[in-house]
Amino acid sequence: MASPSSPAIDLTAGLLLAVLALVWGGSFFFAEIALRELPPLTVTLFRVTLALPVLFLVVRLKGIAIPRGVRIWGAYLGMGALNNALPFSLIFWGQTQIESGLASILNGTTAVFGAVVAGLLLKDEPLTPQKLTGATLGFLGVAVIMGPTALTSLDPRNLAQLAVLAAACSYALASVWGKLFLGDQPPLMNALGMVTGSTVLMVPLALYVEGAPRFDLSVEVWGAVIGVAVLSTALAYLMYFEILRRAGSANLMLVTLLIPPVAVSLGAGVLGEQLSREAVLGFAIIGVGLIVTDGRLPRRVLGRRQV
Repeated sequence: MASPSSPAIDLTAGLLLAVLALVWGGSFFFAEIALRELPPLTVTLFRVTLALPVLFLVVRLKGIAIPRGVRIWGAYLGMGALNNALPFSLIFWGQTQIESGLASILNGTTAVFGAVVAGLLLKDEPLTPQKLTGATLGFLGVAVIMGPTALTSLDPRNLAQLAVLAAACSYALASVWGKLFLGDQPPLMNALGMVTGSTVLMVPLALYVEGAPRFDLSVEVWGAVIGVAVLSTALAYLMYFEILRRAGSANLMLVTLLIPPVAVSLGAGVLGEQLSREAVLGFAIIGVGLIVTDGRLPRRVLGRRQV
């Protein structure tokens, strides 16, 4: 039986985890369609601005007070940059050069980066040998995917893969930022504040770099834009915090193992994408690294052997 300090995945949390993997895995699919008619920064702009009213409505219905202090909104601005504006833009730009499935696999290193960054910056989350082993496996998986010429060639695909890895690192930094500066705020308010901060950042940036957004989009692209904003952002964050409440952060990390198969399946089944054997092997190695970083399965195996 799980102790109160070690939350378990009940049926509801398990179903939410599966749906969260579906909508987050679907974000790579939606983006691939949206990028047919929109540049990457504009896709990011649409993603956060269309998610904003949905999250605002939920916060108001829940009766959560909206803070007014300058410090807290500065923290939301930083969270919006690290967890939305920067990684979304990097991933969407990366998807202009690489397949959505490959982008999702590289994004799966977020948990590995998270363990390393937290170990370096947070005193209560030390970088243990177990986490170092998991991180080493994760980076080995990335090396297998990118190949031996990645650092000696200026191939746009290599740069795109590095952009997605930078996005994963940004997500990891965001988790530390949130723990340090937003730990005392209601989770749903954190989601709203973060998306508000990213919207404030993306409006001038997207307008300056790419100009005013187009609205004469095809029905297919509008569907993808609404999907990535409402399903893969607003709904995803609502489920994210509910899973966090029910099952804890360690169990929530398991979603990083589920997202790539969803994205790869959608990319192959609908978009006709094909991944190399190196990408599949690299994902397998990254997956093992995530399992080692999480630590529970290795402990169970060792525990059974000792018995």
